Amino acid sequence: MINILNERNHLNLNLSNEELIVEIGKIKKKRNAIILAHYYQEAEIQDIADFVGDSLQLSQQAAKTQADVIVFAGVVFMAETAKILCPEKTVLIPDLDAGCSLADSCNETDFKEFLNKYPNHTVISYVNTSAKIKALTDIVCTSSNALGIVNSLDKNEKIIFAPDRNLGNYIKSITGRDMVIWDGACHVHDRFSLEKIIKIKNENIGAKIIAHPECDKKILILADYIGSTSGLLNFVQKDDAKSYIVCTESGILHQMKLTMPQKVFIPAPPNDSTCACNDCQYMKLISLKKIYISLKYNRFEINLDENIRAKAELPIRRMLSISENLGFK
Repeated sequence: MINILNERNHLNLNLSNEELIVEIGKIKKKRNAIILAHYYQEAEIQDIADFVGDSLQLSQQAAKTQADVIVFAGVVFMAETAKILCPEKTVLIPDLDAGCSLADSCNETDFKEFLNKYPNHTVISYVNTSAKIKALTDIVCTSSNALGIVNSLDKNEKIIFAPDRNLGNYIKSITGRDMVIWDGACHVHDRFSLEKIIKIKNENIGAKIIAHPECDKKILILADYIGSTSGLLNFVQKDDAKSYIVCTESGILHQMKLTMPQKVFIPAPPNDSTCACNDCQYMKLISLKKIYISLKYNRFEINLDENIRAKAELPIRRMLSISENLGFK
């Protein structure tokens, strides 16, 4: 649990972004700190981060960093994962309200009742869960390694997959495995508009549709390629198409444009008719100012009950071990 009040608005800073970046650099050096940022962060935050990646890559970086302080430019469950793996380190989240709709869809009490209905099942939980859910889990997975994790188990093993129904059903459709799936979803990936995507496709002949497996089945059926956030980035770097309709959180477009500036990347729109792209409202709570405040004043530190932390570490370590064996370095 996080045992500090959110004081997000306690300071009124008049520093420019350029000044904030300089000050953040100074404090990082002084405190031996590292900034880990998810691909869904704002471009300016990705640009100052020491490492930018998806959930698996960020977990791997947290597990091996030599820094004393980890500032997580992401959401709370990611910072919790870093603390689970690095209990001796100071882990900061610049905004305690940076939660996750998918993680919130699976609470400890209901999940325990769900597990009791399906004894003798191996529990695979997506990394987008709280530490308490991870503590009830046999193996954690991410969208990058979910298929490999499932396939690493004996083919007759019964599986509980939580909490994302879209990812779970996608993996089940590929593997044909005996899987019971929790009914949760990401508020970003579950609201893409099929009609608008088809319209954009018709207006951009030759554009490929690429989608994250958290998307609804009707979007996945339409997609030319399905992959994790890092998978989508790798695909556009190797593929020969010139334009792409990207069905995931719009933050990844920054990295796509940086690595492939000659290509066109079109954010897939949500059902909301006023939006042209699909943003995670929680990811976008993080700002340069909040990172500066968090680092300078040691605000919003993640602290976990040691019993929960120790139990949650086991399935994460198991995931990292399987991932390494599968070639996810």
